Amino acid sequence: MEPNKKSTLHHSLAAPKPGKGGITPTLQTIDVSAALIFRSGKLLITRRHSDAHLGGLWEFPGGKREPDETFEQCLVREIREELGVRISVGKLFESVTHAYPEKTVCLKFFVCRLERGEPQMLGCQAVKWAGKSELEDYEFPAADAKLLEKLKSPRMVWA
Repeated sequence: MEPNKKSTLHHSLAAPKPGKGGITPTLQTIDVSAALIFRSGKLLITRRHSDAHLGGLWEFPGGKREPDETFEQCLVREIREELGVRISVGKLFESVTHAYPEKTVCLKFFVCRLERGEPQMLGCQAVKWAGKSELEDYEFPAADAKLLEKLKSPRMVWA
């Protein structure tokens, strides 16, 4: 069994601490673009480095959007840097905004196609092609809960 392979989502229980006068400070919002790359009925997932935010959890590959790029441009860059492959970005599949105690993330998940190369562990701890029924065996960040339910739906056909 692979390390950190669980059937739960990671939920942070800590609440933000109030600032002066009992006012909770505004959380920084980070735009993140993520790829849903399907191949032969499986979906590509990656494991975050243990020293990163939400370290050790599994996720859909992607990363933070730079101020001068679109979500699609961000995704092409991040996938090249993290996995060493070239992708084409298709339609937006899901958008999620999730507040963690230390920051808020605005995630956009796109259906992508692997154009060239085989995913390598350049910016992640592990790479896995997972089937629909296997997703529940991996621990993902809480922000991915809505997406995971949609992906596991009987109406969702994986190509």
